[in-house]
Amino acid sequence: MDIIDSLTALLESDVYGNGLTQWAIAAALSVGVLIVALLVRFGMIRRLPAPDPGEEMHWPAVLREVVARTWTLFLIIVAIYAGTTLLTLPDQVHRLVTSVFIVALFVQLAIWADCVAGAVLAWRLAPVRGKGRSAMRNALSLIQFIVRVAVWSIALLLIFQNLGFDITALIAGLGVGGIAVALAAQSVLGDLFSSLAIVLDRPFEVGDFIVFGDQMGTVEKIGIKTTRIRALSGEQIAVSNSDLVKTRVHNFKRMKERRVVLVLGVTYDTPADKLERIPSMVTGIIEKQEEVRFERAHFRSFGNSALEFEIVYWVLDADYTIYMDKQQAINFAIFRAFEDEGIEFAFPSQTLYVPDLKGALATMARTPENQPRQAES
Repeated sequence: MDIIDSLTALLESDVYGNGLTQWAIAAALSVGVLIVALLVRFGMIRRLPAPDPGEEMHWPAVLREVVARTWTLFLIIVAIYAGTTLLTLPDQVHRLVTSVFIVALFVQLAIWADCVAGAVLAWRLAPVRGKGRSAMRNALSLIQFIVRVAVWSIALLLIFQNLGFDITALIAGLGVGGIAVALAAQSVLGDLFSSLAIVLDRPFEVGDFIVFGDQMGTVEKIGIKTTRIRALSGEQIAVSNSDLVKTRVHNFKRMKERRVVLVLGVTYDTPADKLERIPSMVTGIIEKQEEVRFERAHFRSFGNSALEFEIVYWVLDADYTIYMDKQQAINFAIFRAFEDEGIEFAFPSQTLYVPDLKGALATMARTPENQPRQAES
């Protein structure tokens, strides 16, 4: 009985205001929470699919990455905090445990947010196969850095606020400092965000042939401040990203087919029966060409010096060389067909009709300006 009484007295004895029984229950709760959390983390990591950078984003893979980024130290702190909820602790100890839990919680939330943001950005800015990988990788690293700074800044501010610090002055100081930096580096920041806009919106990519303003060329590199373009004449053009964002850009690389509008002018002395055969003649020539889709052919108008026909067709390939080859073949065929039919092409000219040439010359001779002046007496 003495041993039982001693054990009972020991269990009922107070340690920092709590009996050993309460301490044992709190410890058991902490150990149980930790074991369950570790088992759940291990099971989710094994069951969820691993993320693949080359595939589209799947939320199960993102969830697996989030679970894998959960610190064991954070789980231990959560388990200890759960156990302390069953204990009556001094205010200083309670504040210390609560502060440690708050810091660990916001740090872990920042890690999770950084993981999710990185996965979304990696999916959104996944490099195109074979083209633009360098630009995409640089942009992804830059955007991830900006997002990471923003996430951890917010996390630190929330930690300081929950620890009892006044962050009003700190936020005001950061705001004033940010405005000063933005004004000092306005041009650089403008090009930087324009570069991000180009990478995110993808109006063009490395390898695309573009026309902007009076310039044209192939995109070689999309940098932080400038985009490098190789002109047709051979030189490299460095264009500010801000200028490219503000101007209208024609991307010929994404053209799937080319529309051709051909205007033919024949002379006014062409017989009517031959004029009527021209649309069907041109239609037959175009329809014989491969990778060409005929649209229409019409007698359009009576021009100043020609009877004008408008022919429209499509070259079903965006390659410029193929487009020129097809156009050349059609032009040769039309020229030969017109030559065989005796149809003459018109060229800009004017004809002056004078009803009475002799009368006009006599009238001009009798004008005062053409009379000889009499000598003064």
